[in-house]
Amino acid sequence: MPIYLSIKEMTRNWGRFLLFSLVIALITTLVLFTNALADGLGLGNKEYIEKLNADLIVFKQGVDLSIGASRIDRNSLNEIRRVPGVKDVGTLSFTNVSVQFDANQKPLNVAMIGVEPGRPGEPPVVQGRPLSTSRAREAIIDRNVALRTGLKLGVPFKIKVIQGSKEQYFDMVVSGISDGRQYFLQPSIIVPYLAFDEIKPGAGGTSNDFIANVVAVQLSDPATLPAMRMALMDQVPNTQVATRKEAYEAAPGYAAQQSTLGTQTAFVLIIGVLVIGGFFQIQTLQKVPQIGMLKAIGASNTTVGLAAIAQIIVVTIVGVTIGAVGTLLLSLTFPATIPILFSANAVLFSVLALTLIGPIGGLVSVRYSLQVEPLTALGLAQ
Repeated sequence: MPIYLSIKEMTRNWGRFLLFSLVIALITTLVLFTNALADGLGLGNKEYIEKLNADLIVFKQGVDLSIGASRIDRNSLNEIRRVPGVKDVGTLSFTNVSVQFDANQKPLNVAMIGVEPGRPGEPPVVQGRPLSTSRAREAIIDRNVALRTGLKLGVPFKIKVIQGSKEQYFDMVVSGISDGRQYFLQPSIIVPYLAFDEIKPGAGGTSNDFIANVVAVQLSDPATLPAMRMALMDQVPNTQVATRKEAYEAAPGYAAQQSTLGTQTAFVLIIGVLVIGGFFQIQTLQKVPQIGMLKAIGASNTTVGLAAIAQIIVVTIVGVTIGAVGTLLLSLTFPATIPILFSANAVLFSVLALTLIGPIGGLVSVRYSLQVEPLTALGLAQ
């Protein structure tokens, strides 16, 4: 009986209920896009560090885990290699450069990462081959560079940097293509560390003093990570050791960015509860005489309450479904440069949360329906 009553009312007033389902669909779209934007921006900041084939990252002490401010010299690198329990180490250096094309194609700003070939820091390639030597003028480009530029294996390209006050151009060749390895919201190219030292802005040629930003450390036994972390800081002076997660969470603006977008999502869910609650409360007030008549002819509070809950659940599910499908179709039209990422866990969590806010928001109207007195509602009370 409750299901029959709720379906009967919705079919008779389908326009009103469909309109409200569309409102829920818009709320769903807003929540899903906000979550996707948070995940996309977060991934753009941390992707390279998160996928790094290393257990720990060594920074210069006193730089608050800032990769840009950290400097590790060769003596410290050798001391890190000699710590018992360290399997392998690789230096990582970061800068920004511009990939140049002919006059018909716009240049692309990318993060250039200098690594030691075959050491931690060099990403596995999905096409082509790894870096060959430390001085080779070749690069592994990540999937985002390949998508945006159309560069393919073996294709030469130019890098522009500013050294001193002059623009300098360097010829490179694509040796391999990796999966996505964004760093600070920029696609990346990975080059041998000696080539990096020669190309990097302001260098003006290879320096005799080897300096890297940080060192990626692989452990012989990853289960000993806490102990190895303390051992590295004890045995290598003036260093600070962090996990990959600590390293990307310390990136400038990362925590504030994720906190802001998370707060926006929470407020949208709260607004959704209030909007849904307000709609069903107004609808309940409009049909008080109808509820009174149902109770007068014998309908129980359980029947009236279940009918109201069934309406709320159906309207919410229809709205969330329309919003989720619409969001998916809309996202297919976006270019690759927009940083949105629909992860399965985030989408599932958002859909479940949006499905629950309907019944939560409608609880007040259900409670009001149960309190309706038949005689008062029909205007027969003395």
